[in-house]
Amino acid sequence: MSTAVDDELWSAIGDPTRRRMLDLLIAEGGGTATSLGGQLPVTRQAVTKHLAVLDRAGLVHCDQVGRERRYRVDEQQLARAAAELADVGAAWDARLRRIKRIAERIHRATRQD
Repeated sequence: MSTAVDDELWSAIGDPTRRRMLDLLIAEGGGTATSLGGQLPVTRQAVTKHLAVLDRAGLVHCDQVGRERRYRVDEQQLARAAAELADVGAAWDARLRRIKRIAERIHRATRQD
């Protein structure tokens, strides 16, 4: 796995409406723009645009079923996002530990003076 953060992926996940859509699609095993629109405080057109962003990021896939377009979450891409988030969290934890050690050294040095 690459340690670089995928900007398109994180931009897609960064929006609270799209995160809610992912939650709904996971909970319901998929859905349509109409079914999602009935559960979100946005228009159906906005739902369609949000789904397009999620699709470009590879987080959802669309299947044409008759006249309906059914969306489902790509679990591999979502797992990749979770792994990237864990990597970013671990990197920040390491930075914060270093900052704490530096601050403690400064504090000890000022107490000794």
